[in-house]
Amino acid sequence: MKELDIAGIYVTPILGWTLIALVVWTMLRRLIDRFGASRWIWHRGLFDAALFVIVLGGVAAVAG
Repeated sequence: MKELDIAGIYVTPILGWTLIALVVWTMLRRLIDRFGASRWIWHRGLFDAALFVIVLGGVAAVAG
């Protein structure tokens, strides 16, 4: 893991991974809504949180 240099400020890599995961998570949510799969989801907030953690873990595994 290497720190990110943003305008001279060093930030942890998890911040960059979180931004990438947020973009992927947003696209997945739109895809789920578009195909009507959201009607099978029991608790939307819990599902969204779990999906984000899974996506963030995947991004961290690939990047790290």
